[in-house]
This record gives sequence, structure tokens and C-alpha cells, in this order.
Amino acid sequence: MQAYIAIVVFLIVYALILSEKIHRAIAALLGGMLLILLGVVSQETAIHHIDWNTLGLLVGMMIVVGITRRTGVFEYLGLKAVRVAKGEPIMILIALATVTAMLSALLDNVTTVLLIVPIVFSVTDKLNLNPMPFLLGTIFSSNVGGTATLIGDPPNIMIGSQTHLGFMDFAMNLAPVILIIHIAIMAILYFLYRRQLQVTDDLKAEIMKIDPILAIKDYALLKKSLFVLALVLVGFFTHQTFHLESATIALSGGVLLMLITREDPEEVLLTVEWPTIFFFIGLFIVVGGLIETGLIKAMAVWAINATAGNFTMAGMLILWFSAIASAFVDNIPFVATMIPLIHEMGTLGGISPTGLEPLWWSLALGACLGGNGTIIGASANVIVAGMAEKNGIHIGFISFMKTAFPLMLVSVFISMLYLLAFYF
Repeated sequence: MQAYIAIVVFLIVYALILSEKIHRAIAALLGGMLLILLGVVSQETAIHHIDWNTLGLLVGMMIVVGITRRTGVFEYLGLKAVRVAKGEPIMILIALATVTAMLSALLDNVTTVLLIVPIVFSVTDKLNLNPMPFLLGTIFSSNVGGTATLIGDPPNIMIGSQTHLGFMDFAMNLAPVILIIHIAIMAILYFLYRRQLQVTDDLKAEIMKIDPILAIKDYALLKKSLFVLALVLVGFFTHQTFHLESATIALSGGVLLMLITREDPEEVLLTVEWPTIFFFIGLFIVVGGLIETGLIKAMAVWAINATAGNFTMAGMLILWFSAIASAFVDNIPFVATMIPLIHEMGTLGGISPTGLEPLWWSLALGACLGGNGTIIGASANVIVAGMAEKNGIHIGFISFMKTAFPLMLVSVFISMLYLLAFYF
């Protein structure tokens, strides 16, 4: 009976998230509370299933980025990209997309699009250009760049936390293929939009007059922020050596930056996306209900039987299934469900934690890149669509998908070749 309750609650939560009738944080928390109230899991068990390392990492990075963005350094990087492109629209698109990919790898893709989209509208307004190609480039590159590191995309944070794979593990295993994918997507966007994006020499000259350095608002705060950001990145590179969790590094950076900048904690903590944090809490409890009632184990048995115990086939199934599913449902709840499933597959198949690593890379690539398939596939996509709507630009589900889905398939196909060549 409890298994039926767990699956019904899980499906209701998923349906509410997809329908967007109520906020996804409320939907996830409602599901978690229902499972506790109905006795499927106890409060103590529910708390045990919450991944505090994922939450700590997110909160810590949100604090660091929230303070750093006040310096104007991110606007500076965007305007610098425009200058490097010498006012040529198609090259500006590629330059902004590349900056987006790099920031998404070092910060996170949701924060990055919040910083880059206003720059996109500023540039396209000055050049009298349709912002849609630039918005598409921002969405694609944010999800692609975020796939490269542990902290770039929430699914990677969740995988790293549950597998003890560190920052360098993600960077060394995923960054090489992500670089290839980014170049491939930029090449496709170049051929798609180079003829559409044409402006007069006068407009090019006008935008080249903007001095990027004027974007910097507070030099003292900038020095302190970059110092702490550098320490945090060094911490991520070395945290496994010192046996520290990634959340400890991020939260330490956040506390240190608040200490040395004397920022008002109330104001700083307002920059934390608390709805996202509580969304994760509810989600972990809902998935915990599936684990406690044995449903995850049953799914693992089915997956092993479906692939006939073939490890390579299992990896490809996870990659493509994750990509297609993540295009149509938010990749965060999907990955939350897949992580215990892969663990269970490893247990049932007698595979060591190290031996499971190729499956984790398959999941990370599939879930993060699959988010590019539709406008609802990833949190960053939804945020860009909302910001575009406020600026009078409607990004339709079908119109976005016509360009995005084929590009997503190309990126997953490149990932498949990479995984088959080096891991399976």
C-alpha cells in the first residue's frame, strides 16, 4: 500500500511541476509533507534523505555570486566580449555565448543567465537586432558550459554529492567533450544566423565606443570578491586532497566574503534563491519515499534485465533516456530519481563504485545537455523565457524546439561517441 502511495504522490508532484499551476517549490514540499503525514516515511527518515551537501554548495555559491555581482564585473565581461567581436553581430553572439559557457562552468547556469540576458538586450537594442538568436545562444551555452564542472549545473552537484566525485573528476572527464560540443554548436549557430544578423558600420562604430571598464561600480568590493572567488575555486580543485566536502568550501567562501565586506547579512541572504533550496528539500523527501518502499530497486532490476547485464548498453540507455526525458521534464527531479537507481544497479550487478563512474558521466551528459531540447527542459531556459517575456519577446515552445531539439541531439550524439571511445 505504501509503495502505491509513494508512486501516486511522486506522479502528482511531477504533474504539478510540469503544469506550472503552482510553484514547483510548493509542489515538491507538498509531496514531501504528504509522505510524512501518510506514514510512508518518518520525519527522521525524510531528513536523512535530504542531501545537505547539495544544499550547502548551492547556498554558499549563491552568497558569493550575490555579493560579487554588485561590483559590475559580469557586465564588464559581457561588454568586453562585444569589443573582442569588433561589433560584428554574429561574432558578438558567439563571444557572449562563450562568456556564458565559461561563467556557467565556474558559477552556475541559472546565475549566469540572470547576468548575461540584460547585456543581450542592451546590445541588441543598440544594434537594432532581433534578440532571439542571442537568447538561444545564451540558453544553449549556459547548459553546455554548466555540464563541464561539479558546480555548473544542479544535476552535477547532486551526482557529485551522492558519489563523492570531486570538482577535478568532473572537469577532467567532462570538460574535454564539452569544449568540442560548444565549438560544434557555435559553428551551427554561425551558419544559421550569419546572414540574418547584419548591421550598418555606423551602428558597429557606436557600440565600439562603449568602454567596458565603466561597468565596474565598486573596485574595493571587486578586489575582495575576486580574492574569495579565487580561494573558493582553489578549494574546489583540492577539496578531495584535504577530505573536505564541496559544500564546506562554498559555505566557507560565502562566510569569509560576508566577513571581509561587512555586507548586511539580511541583504546578502535575500540573494539566495530560497524557493530553489526548498524545492530540493521537498524533492529529496519525495524520492526518498520511492527508495524506502522498494520502487527504485524494482526499477533497477528492470533496467538490468532490459540491458541484459550489458554495461555499455546500460550506459547508452542512461545517456539517451536522460537526454530525451530531460528535454520534456525538469532535469533536477529526473536526476534525483536516477541517482539511487544507478546505485541500485551497481549493487545488484556487483559493480564497484569506481566501476560505476562511466554511468555517472552518461547521466550527467544526458541530463544536462538534454535540458537544451525544449524551453522547459532546464531552469536556465525557463528563466531566460521569463526575462524575454518582460522585454516583450515571446519564446514559443514549438519555435524554440525547432532549433533547440536538433542541436540537443547533435550534442548528445557527440557525447555518445566520446563515451564509447573512452569509457565503454
